[in-house]
Parts: sequence; C-alpha cells; structure tokens
Amino acid sequence: MNLETKWLEDFVALASTRSFSASARQRHVTQPAFSRRIRSLEQAVGVTLVDRSTTPINLTPEGQLFLVTARNLVEQLNECLSHLRGVSMAREALDIVAAHSLALSFYPEWISRLQEGLGELPTRLVAMNVGEAIHVLREGNCDLMLAYHDQYATMQLDAEVFPSFSIGQVNMLPVSLADKQGKPRFSLDSQDPIPYLSYTQGAFLGRSVRMLLKNDPLRLRLRTIYETAMAEGLKGMVLQGVGLAWIPDFCIRDELKNGRLVRAGDDKWDVPLEIRLYRCSLVHKPGVEKLWRQMMKLPRDFLQA
Repeated sequence: MNLETKWLEDFVALASTRSFSASARQRHVTQPAFSRRIRSLEQAVGVTLVDRSTTPINLTPEGQLFLVTARNLVEQLNECLSHLRGVSMAREALDIVAAHSLALSFYPEWISRLQEGLGELPTRLVAMNVGEAIHVLREGNCDLMLAYHDQYATMQLDAEVFPSFSIGQVNMLPVSLADKQGKPRFSLDSQDPIPYLSYTQGAFLGRSVRMLLKNDPLRLRLRTIYETAMAEGLKGMVLQGVGLAWIPDFCIRDELKNGRLVRAGDDKWDVPLEIRLYRCSLVHKPGVEKLWRQMMKLPRDFLQA
C-alpha cells in the first residue's frame, strides 16, 4: 500500500471540517488539489471513505473506522519526529471527556487520589453529555472517557474495543428541600401530584430514573415542571424549593450533611450507578498505554474515589 502522510493529514482535516473547501484552506492547497489527494487516499486504501452525497459531507462506515487509524498514525509520526529532532518531551496531557456532573463534582477528588499512586498526571478535561462523549471516544478525538454505567446497560460499548476501569460507585437519590421541621417539602410518599424536576429526554441519568419508575404507579403522580440535562441544574432548582429530583449523592454531599436537602423517599427509590473510565483500544497513544498499565498495577482502593 503506497500512502503519503499528507493524505492522512488531509483526511483528518476533512473529518474535522466536513467541508472540502474549508479543509483545503486549512491545508493551504486549492480545493481541486485537495479533492484529488482524498481520491488518491481512497484508491490506495481500496474503499470509499467519504460520502459526498450529503452537505456537509459525512464519512462512510469504512471512513469512520479508518479515521481512528489515520489520527493514530499521524500523532505517532509527529511524536516520533519531535523526539528525533530533540524537542523537549514534557509529559503530554491526556484529553479526557466526562459527563457534566462527574467533571464538576467527582473528577477533582478522584484525579488527586489517582496521582497519589501515579505521580503527576497532566490532563485536559472537557465536560459534555454522555451521548456526545461516546461519539468523541468512538472517533478517537479523546484519550479517555469518564462516564456512568448502570445495571440496565443503557450505554452499550464493546468491552474489547472500549475497555474500562471501575473507579467509583454512586447512588442517585430522590431529594427535596427541607422544611422547618427538617422533613422533605415534597415526598414520594405523598398521594397528591408531586412537582418533579426531570432530566431531559436522552440524558443518561434520566434514562436510569425512567427505568426505575417504568412499572411503578408513582410515575403517574410525578408532574414534570422543569427539565435539564445536567444534575447540577436540577440541584439548583431543588435548592429553590420548587420540586424534587434524583441527583447523584456526591453532588449533594454537603447539602445533605447540613440538612438543606433531605431524602424525598426511602432507599428503595435509590438508583445505583457505577463510574467507569473508558479508552479505545484501537488508539495506541504512548501516554494512554502507560497510564493503563500503571492503573492495572494499582490496588483497587487507589482507583476508587
């Protein structure tokens, strides 16, 4: 197979912009020349990588698979050349994507604990919803993904392609603002309609709550008055006393301790979740490989926050 490095770089640019003209400007070539180089890459690989029938363009299924390899090759080659040229090889930061609530309330404590076992660990963290994070991981646009996993397996990832470490356990609790007597202002035991602060359709945590309520009459008494994809957003509304919501316990640890928030139901309404750190086994970035090997040698209590 006769491949030119610039073709791989062209393809990575095209996957990012989804536009031949924008990619050509980025790569400092004319659009016809850029298009010819993508055609040459497809001919060398032997498959169609780009679906040109849509605007913006999309990658074919084969193109999606090849994109991970192309990025990997370009990154490894650049790293090797930098090393050969004597460039200072400061430890490269790892790119991590995480669910919003994990990024805000879980990650700082966990990464600090992990560094006790591994030493300094430079990272770049981007918060996004779980669906977006999975897409970024699958396309090879991040090194690691921090996400929830529940017993209903609502997030399906091939364990061989996307291996993971279990790094924490969490319960989603139904909570309400406390009244003057320290009781929940809104309770799941009430027979009246209950003002409910809900996750938006498609939010991972929302799916977990809906699975809990799927066959229970309680769902008929929940009157949705507010929706958001983020647990922190629901927490803010609960603290305003407008309704009850299911929120991960690590997000409301202080509020439960000082009594501002209280359980709105007993533990049968808890939603147990696992927190996992994922990688893509098709990407062989040295920093990720090293971290993974180091984590496998650590005692379990170092991984769990």
